Amino acid sequence: MKKRTFWTLLVFVLALIVGCSPTQPSSPTDVPQEPALAGKLIIFHAGSLTVPIKELTASFQAQYPDVTFETEAAGSRTTARKVSELGREADLVMSADYTVIDNLLTPDFADWNIRFARNTMVIAYPDGAQYAGEINDENWYEILTRAGVVYGHSDPNADPCGYRTLLVWQLAEVHYGVEGLNASLEEHCPPENVRPKETDLLALMQSGDMDYAFEYRSIAVQHGLNFVELPDEINLSRVEHAGFYGQATVEVSGTEPGATITQVGKPIVYGVTIPKNAPSPDLALEFVKFLLGSEGQAIMEAQGQPPIVPPVAVNKGALPAELQTLVGQ
Repeated sequence: MKKRTFWTLLVFVLALIVGCSPTQPSSPTDVPQEPALAGKLIIFHAGSLTVPIKELTASFQAQYPDVTFETEAAGSRTTARKVSELGREADLVMSADYTVIDNLLTPDFADWNIRFARNTMVIAYPDGAQYAGEINDENWYEILTRAGVVYGHSDPNADPCGYRTLLVWQLAEVHYGVEGLNASLEEHCPPENVRPKETDLLALMQSGDMDYAFEYRSIAVQHGLNFVELPDEINLSRVEHAGFYGQATVEVSGTEPGATITQVGKPIVYGVTIPKNAPSPDLALEFVKFLLGSEGQAIMEAQGQPPIVPPVAVNKGALPAELQTLVGQ
């Protein structure tokens, strides 16, 4: 065979081999990648959200390791005032009462408000509380007003759990038909038994300095406390009793010195918003989407704060476009 013929044949065979070789997969670097989330989120939240926030941020961070969090717990009204009165920056404000956002933040400091979770008022107590073996949903007010029994609640001007306690007392007088019950409960709970937020009462019960505290059910569950389940007619948990709840009212401090806001009894509903001064609004939006999604809702359910499914926003048109598909009317 001539050399030229040999080399021609060899080139032909090699060409066939190359042409039949499987196409090599493209390198991962050839596939467009979405930018990874990164940055710091500042969250001001209700004290009753402390444990859920810990779980939510840990789960979010597991997916996005370059995101860090700075969280602050306080009574919901105090939380809102950090933004409205102190001018502090926050990416998210999460309140135990959605009306706090409506009353103190919108429209000057926030454009929208999503209602995302529920809760229930209970009476929490440690194992060593006086008469712990006797108290129940029918005699609790008799137990609390016995000599020497110490009970408390959070500050109504700082924390929704505080004014909700006072609403429960008013409703209890009507529900049980005991004249003067509201006044009696107020009389037996002196100012020293009132703390800025509901979680501040936990240490007093754990130390034995307080027998009972009016708390959210989620707080009792998360901290392993015993609790009395109050009747649905007074525990502020049921939409079907909203009309009955509405007969109770409490005056709390307003946005200006000397001004007041009337808090009317209604079912307990939590709210979330992104303030206008948020340093990282796009990152905050991703966290809200996570909170309202299936994973966030599962975390809220596990922590004793049932999610509202779907979440609710009254002014849906004010929401960012990405959130409008996640909420109902």
